[in-house]
Amino acid sequence: MLRHAARRLASRAAVAPTARRALATAEVPAEAAEDSTFVEAWKKVAPNIEPPTTPMSMMQPRPPTPATIPTKLTVNFVLPYKSEIANKEVDMVIVPATTGQMGVLPGHVATIAELKPGVLSVHEGNDVTKYFVSSGFAFVHANSIADIVAVEAVPVDQIDPALVQKGLADFTAKLGSASTDLEKAEAQIGVDVHSALNAALTG
Repeated sequence: MLRHAARRLASRAAVAPTARRALATAEVPAEAAEDSTFVEAWKKVAPNIEPPTTPMSMMQPRPPTPATIPTKLTVNFVLPYKSEIANKEVDMVIVPATTGQMGVLPGHVATIAELKPGVLSVHEGNDVTKYFVSSGFAFVHANSIADIVAVEAVPVDQIDPALVQKGLADFTAKLGSASTDLEKAEAQIGVDVHSALNAALTG
């Protein structure tokens, strides 16, 4: 239901500082490296056999972090069935994180944010493009690249307000008459998604 709601209707609260610091330090190594602890343990058990390749030795080097903050943020926005935005330089994006609206500018600290139903806005000068996303993740890298992955997304200007209101009324009625936990959960998801769609249209 959550995955397909946006498609059917189409015709910076920041991460806590401690979480940010933890994410910023949990970076991919600058170069692929052997897992020395594993290799040492392997040699004790099987000294005559070459140790197998571990995931760490196959990791790609992380992109270099610029010495100065770039003037633009490079954005990739992909869905399971297409690439909506590819390597586009913008001024800012605002994503609907589960912790609240999160603004991402060039030089943003490395962050991973889970997305909730809401509006993703892409800012280029005076132009703002808005998408309604159902769920997903935003990966912000230290080199001013943001990769946004959503399960479903649709431009806000393609959403039919009448269908949103009808869907909200239908799911609200279902929630009131639900008799099992499953029915209540399904109805609540419908109410949440349609409420977010309504807010996207009126906000």
